[in-house]
Amino acid sequence: MSRLSLFNSPLLLGFEPFERALDRVNKISSDGYPPYNIEQLGENELRITLAVAGFTMADLTITIEDNQLVIRGKQTDDSQRVYLHRGIAARQFQRSFVLAEGIEVRGAWLDNGLLHVDLVRPTVEPRVRTIPIRGGDDDSAGAKTAPRQLRPRAADNSNG
Repeated sequence: MSRLSLFNSPLLLGFEPFERALDRVNKISSDGYPPYNIEQLGENELRITLAVAGFTMADLTITIEDNQLVIRGKQTDDSQRVYLHRGIAARQFQRSFVLAEGIEVRGAWLDNGLLHVDLVRPTVEPRVRTIPIRGGDDDSAGAKTAPRQLRPRAADNSNG
């Protein structure tokens, strides 16, 4: 069975990266641990807050892998402790967020069991560009110019 693409319209050119991002979002685990909030701080600013009680800074890593923010936590078991009851597990996690093109991580900090990651999207100024249109009889240089080829031709290896 073939998969229906959202971006298969001939009018949507160059949207393959968005399609790949949607595929990555679908593959991300739906595990609810650790719980997190995403808040909008300003027009172009976001903050992701994860509840990571019991984790130290040494237990946490934040990486950006192919436009994906990946936050990992791994606690190590302390073999010196003897538990009579263990209700708090030394649990590891991986939480991923797909980032839009251009979003940057401004910083991260751990405070009272909450890991905060600030993101910013730089403002992009809209630009309008006019593309000149050349006519087939345009002879401004004295000779007709052929339109540029979009695909390079195969090399001619004949000897004659």
